[in-house]
Amino acid sequence: MMNDKDRKVHSPTTAEMIQEVAKQLEEVPKEERRDFLKRGVAFSVGAAAAMSGAISSSAKAGEFKPDPENLPPHVPKWGKSWGRDVNTYPYGMPSKYEANVVRRIVPWLTADQKASVSFTPWQDLEGTIVPNGLHFVRCHGGVVDINPLEWRLMIHGLVERPVILTLEDLKRYPSVTKKYFFSCPANSAMEARGPGLNSLQVTHGMLSASEYTGVLVKTILEDIGLKPEAKWMFSEGSDPAGVGRSVPIEKVLDDAMLVYAMNGEALRPENGYPVRLLLPGWEGVIQTKWLRRLKFDDKSWWVREETTKYTELLPDGHAKMYNWVFESDSVITSPCPERGWEGRKPGPTKLAGIAWSGKGKIEKVDVTLDGGKTWHEATITSEKLPKMITRFEFYFDWDGKPLIIGSRSTDETGYTQPEQQQLLDARGTEFIYHRNAIQYWEVKANGEVNNVQIRRA
Repeated sequence: MMNDKDRKVHSPTTAEMIQEVAKQLEEVPKEERRDFLKRGVAFSVGAAAAMSGAISSSAKAGEFKPDPENLPPHVPKWGKSWGRDVNTYPYGMPSKYEANVVRRIVPWLTADQKASVSFTPWQDLEGTIVPNGLHFVRCHGGVVDINPLEWRLMIHGLVERPVILTLEDLKRYPSVTKKYFFSCPANSAMEARGPGLNSLQVTHGMLSASEYTGVLVKTILEDIGLKPEAKWMFSEGSDPAGVGRSVPIEKVLDDAMLVYAMNGEALRPENGYPVRLLLPGWEGVIQTKWLRRLKFDDKSWWVREETTKYTELLPDGHAKMYNWVFESDSVITSPCPERGWEGRKPGPTKLAGIAWSGKGKIEKVDVTLDGGKTWHEATITSEKLPKMITRFEFYFDWDGKPLIIGSRSTDETGYTQPEQQQLLDARGTEFIYHRNAIQYWEVKANGEVNNVQIRRA
């Protein structure tokens, strides 16, 4: 009898998951979706009700009520007695007051939670690095645990000296440490047909950023020798789904890495422990986890994940393959649906957000308060690193009236993030992946924030 461990793995693609989302949203009662016309611009509000029972809300102010005895001029209670032992938690844990800062899932998005996704809570994060425990996770066959003493990497094909490396062998090579963002090509894909779920964590939670440590693939190839006729590399994982992808040799010899550490510690199992492939600025599905094999050849492999899946149907009926690199993108993280301005008084106010591009550095970010009629340049508040999250802020005096806010980024190539209608005009209505349209939030006078899209009349 087949048990859960031995069962045949069915791995729905992200496109199949998105189609299920669209089907679910069609079933949402009309009264729970709002469409309104204003000054010649149509705004569609995402169905907040579709979130019911699916995603827990982040902790709201007031969930932990302050004790007046702990406020000035009193001496707080925590200062009147000993605290806990310094090594109560040998592996440090967040404060109990941050217990709601977690990855979240949409239970009805997939048939099970093995071939599924969990989302990063950008609404609760600061800076540019995502803690390992909050890095988004997308698996096709569940998370596997590999004994590092049993891990092997076979490198063969069009190389001068085929090798099988242990983890110890890999770590003997010169290492590099770099900071990069990491994203699924379906990040924001739920918005392709219109406003989806009323949540920043869902719209942009298939995105994270980390400091990675590992070995450049070209360093190993310089050691074992790459034959001149090699034009492609095939990377294969050892998970039950056996996910593999073809990678052009130009990317391999540029910045491809074999990563064994993330943010200063070993990779987590859900991120590919003990070793994964990293291709900075490219879609996550090609960056193989639980890596077991690299094969070099003069042609690509045309495997499932790059032919019938993870392709883009164009208006002329052709399908676009090998759509790897992410273009300039951004989103306002404060305010957002999970972190609105309820109870905020008019006056000096700050918008904050993140921007990223797989083609290099972010040069500037503009924000709008009126749905894209006028734009204002924001202030970059973090380092400008290539293929990495960049933070921005914008300060203004809020008069307490409703706003339609959004951000658009421009990278060092001069490319500027487009409107949704521009994407539809260029790519048709069947695209799912690599959606980087401007994300708009509606801020109501009471501070409530909703997911909206703008279609120019």
